[in-house]
Parts: sequence; C-alpha cells; structure tokens
Amino acid sequence: MTFEVVQPCQLLDFLLLNIKGKSRNNIKSFLSRGQVSVNGTIKTQFDYLLRPGQKVYVLYSATRGKSAEESPDIIYEDDDFIVINKPAGLVSVATDKERIYTAYTMVLQYMSRTNPKIRVFVVHRLDRDTSGILLFAKSEKIKNALQDKWGELATERRYIAVVEGQLKEKSGTVKSWLRQTKTLVMYSSNTPGDGLEAITEYKVLKENESYSMVDIQLKTGRKNQIRVHLKDLGHSVVGDKKYGATTNPLNRLGLHACRLTLTHPFSNQTLIFNAQIPGSFDACFK
Repeated sequence: MTFEVVQPCQLLDFLLLNIKGKSRNNIKSFLSRGQVSVNGTIKTQFDYLLRPGQKVYVLYSATRGKSAEESPDIIYEDDDFIVINKPAGLVSVATDKERIYTAYTMVLQYMSRTNPKIRVFVVHRLDRDTSGILLFAKSEKIKNALQDKWGELATERRYIAVVEGQLKEKSGTVKSWLRQTKTLVMYSSNTPGDGLEAITEYKVLKENESYSMVDIQLKTGRKNQIRVHLKDLGHSVVGDKKYGATTNPLNRLGLHACRLTLTHPFSNQTLIFNAQIPGSFDACFK
C-alpha cells in the first residue's frame, strides 16, 4: 500500500493513523522487518520524521515470505563489511520498477533483526541478472573510503561467463571506449576518448560444440562492460538477448561474479572473497 504524507509526523504515528485493522505490534513488526520504505528507501526507525510530499510504501506480501523473511547468502561479515552471494534476478538497489525486493533490502532486513537502527551502505552494484559477490559497508566512512578509491582497492574482480560458441583466441584482452544509446544500451567505440575506457581480460576454461566457459578479469568497471566486450568478440553471454544472445540454456544470464580481492582502506589488510560457480554453469558442459 502507498500513502502520501501531508504534514510532518513520526513514521510509527503515521502508520498507526493510516493502516487500519493492524495492532501496534503488527505495525512495529512491519518496520523491524524492513517492510516500510519512504520514497523507495527502507526505514526501520520508529521515530523517523516524515515530511510533506513524501510517499510511504508498506509491503504486506513480505510477511508471506518473499523478501522480508528471506536471509541473504552471506559470504563474509565483520564490523566493517557484509558480503553476500547475490542470486540472479535480484536487483542490487531500488529501481523505478522494483523498490522493495532488492539485495540492499535483504541485507538491511537481516541486520535489523538484531539492531533496528542499523544502517547499510551500497559500495558497488551487480546487474539484476548477474549473480555473485556483492559487498556492502556498515558505515558511511567505510563506504566513502572504498568508493573514493575503488579502482585501486578492488585489486581483483573476476567473473565466470558462459558464452555462445567457441572463441578462436582462447585468451586475450579487449579494450574499447563504451558509450550509451538513448535506449540505455551500451556499445563500443574504438576511438580513444570516445566514451569511457573499458579493459577486459579473458581466458577460456572449457568448451564444447555449443558453449564456452570463460574466466573474466575486469581492469575497469563500466556498465555492462563484460556483456558488451563478449558481444564484440562474437560470443554473447548466454541468455543475454539485450546483447545478441540467441540461446538461453541456463534460463538466466550466464554471468557470475566469483572473486573479489580487496585492500582494506584503513588497515591495508588484503581480503579475498569467493562465490562458488553455480552448478548449472558446469551442467552445460556435461
């Protein structure tokens, strides 16, 4: 349900006034489970001050288990970070089409079970249909330090892709300058400076008559970079109709973020995170 704020009010009081047939405890549970958002951002604080013009969204379906009760697949957690293995089909953060069921929401809900006032910060993103390693910060200080030097601190970003056909060159580097069309589709330019520089290293791990499994090393992190560069090689990622794929043997995009090596911005400690390759990827080669 959606409600519009017409006068300043604390969030809990606003919900009590607008949601009929629910007890005070029921409504508190909506907040603690992350089922309430304001202008698309999850809010769990009972005393959050609302301003006129804001929109409050209440997700009743979460109590039936789609998102609020679902725990993230946690790879690593400490006082600074929480790292999850994001499933394919889940957006990293809220979009115009999906405001509630996101990786960010899932992590916030998980953490708010022990601390309703906890905050989580987005550091980077994965495409909706890409699975694998997604890192969140537990403080704004850590988030800012990582984002300010992400290209330096994220020293290794590896992906596994299942692509159509057999690559002629079994390893190599693709370099181009990426631009975006008015319809939000990325494409390569070979003219230096004509867009954002993008560099991708690749190596074929296994292949059969129909598909190849490719190890990808990102040297830059541009939007849709891997998908565009593999299309440029003539071997689109399976399931990637947007970038030229004609097959979909996995019933999903064949792209998985499998490894992230990170230098802690303050301690200089090296952290290595791994996410196991989905079994369905290997099944294409049996």
